[in-house]
Parts: sequence; C-alpha cells; structure tokens
Amino acid sequence: MTNREMMWIAFAGIITVMFILDLFVFNRKSHEIRFREALAWTAVWVALAMAFNVGVWYVMGSAKALEFLTGYIIEESLSVDNLFVFIMIFSYFKVARAHQPKILKWGIIGALVMRGIFIVVGIELIERFHWMVYVFGVVLIYTGFKMAFGGDEEVHPEHNPLVRLVRRFIPITKRSFGDRFFIKRCGIWAATPLFLTLVVVESSDVIFAVDSIPAVLAVTHDPFIVYSSNVFAIMGLRSLYYLLAHVMEMFAHLKIGVSVILAFVGGKMLLSNLVEIPLLLSLGVIIGSLTISILTSVVLGKRHR
Repeated sequence: MTNREMMWIAFAGIITVMFILDLFVFNRKSHEIRFREALAWTAVWVALAMAFNVGVWYVMGSAKALEFLTGYIIEESLSVDNLFVFIMIFSYFKVARAHQPKILKWGIIGALVMRGIFIVVGIELIERFHWMVYVFGVVLIYTGFKMAFGGDEEVHPEHNPLVRLVRRFIPITKRSFGDRFFIKRCGIWAATPLFLTLVVVESSDVIFAVDSIPAVLAVTHDPFIVYSSNVFAIMGLRSLYYLLAHVMEMFAHLKIGVSVILAFVGGKMLLSNLVEIPLLLSLGVIIGSLTISILTSVVLGKRHR
C-alpha cells in the first residue's frame, strides 16, 4: 500500500467517523445551536484539519502539507461569504433557528458530492486544455471585483430555476410542519417550504463551487489535496455558520479581504506561465488579507458604536 493510499484511507475514516458523530449523534435532533456550542464545534473541526495537515506533512512531505494548508484557508475564507448568503436565504423563507441545522446538514452532504464532481471535472479540464487556467483566472478576478464593488448581495429564490421546477411538478404547502421536508395530506405527498429552502441552499453551493474549486486548483492539481482540504472546510461550515450568525456585524469588511484573495489567486493563474509565485508567498497574502480585513472590521466597528 502506497503512502497516498494510506492517506486516502485515513481521510475517509476520519471524515466518516466525525460525520456520524457531528450530524447523527450529537446533533441528531433539530435544535438551535448556541454560540458556545458553535464555537466548540468550530474549534474541533479546525483542530482536526490542522492535525490532519500534520499527518500530510509526515507522510507526503512539507510541500503537500503547505498545499493542503493553503487550500484549506482559501476554502474556509470563501465559505464565509457563502454563509452570509445562507443567512439571507433562511431569513427569506423565515426558517426557525431550530430547523436550520437540518437544512445545513443535508446541504453539506450535497456539497460533498458536488465538490467531488467539480474537482474531477476541473482537474481534467486543466490537464487536457491548459488554456482553461486562464478562463478560471478571469472568473476569479471578475468574482473578486464583483464582490468588492457590486454592493450587497440579494437573494431572489423566486427566480431560481430549480425552485420553479420543483413548484411545477411538486405541490408545496403554504406553511412549514416542524423540520419535515415532505408531508402527506389527503393521500397526496407535498413538499414544505423547508424543502424549497434546501433546494436554494444546494443550488447556491453549485455557484459557490464555481469560485472555490478554481481557487484551490491555482494552488495544486493534486486531487487528494484539493478534495481533502475542501471537505475539512465544508464539514466545519455548519458550526461556523452559527458562530458568524452571532457576530456577523463585527466582520462588515471581511468581504473585501475575500475579494482580494480571489483577485490574487485569479492573477496567479493568469501569470502561471510567466512567473512562478511561491506557495509560501501566496499563503502569506491570503492570511494577510483576512487578518487586515478582520482587524479593520473590528476597529471601525468600535468607532461607530
């Protein structure tokens, strides 16, 4: 058995065990996740990702460990903007806090599958058609510019093609029934607004993947590093969502930092054939952008109080 095969097995084992414990044991029943619980689970997932990174360093070497760390931080930082969108989606559908974890749980399951597909397709495109690197680079720069200067994002689920498709073929109840996605009434199965919320969350993640996967591919084309760093970031999304939901007003300028990261990574892809930007420098730019945007948010937030 090769070292790479050992790491795949270790990764699958860790994620499977933690997935069952997090989503089906400790959080089996729908309940509102408080700040301390969210903080604890966020710390657990970050610590687990860093411990796994140590394992990558020990088995696969320092270069792969640096790729994993950079990919993880990129995915985690881009996820922050995604979480703000989730907040708006839940607000639009008036989803109770106690029922949000179930939607996020199934959203994470869908994201794990879709990210795997996007990663395989993205790597295959770059390997077969090198010019796709420039396409991805332009997409990232455009997304970063739009995030920085496009104003506040708005959510319009009524314009979502999947929502329209669901409404066309499946009856939808006017009100929710606890945390149920479907309910049988008068012998007919109907979807609840909670299911529509899940559809919007899943479709939103497809859009997010268009940004995040190319960004990580700018760091490495190794499928194991790309997927494992993505999965560790995604698995911690649910707890991170509740953590940010309590303190989101403190990070008003975080989007600027994320937009700088997107633009930098996109520029790195466009210049890949002209100049080699060291991975350590990339990591420094990413961490620096996040740190400055967070500190700016905190300082300016205190001044406006």
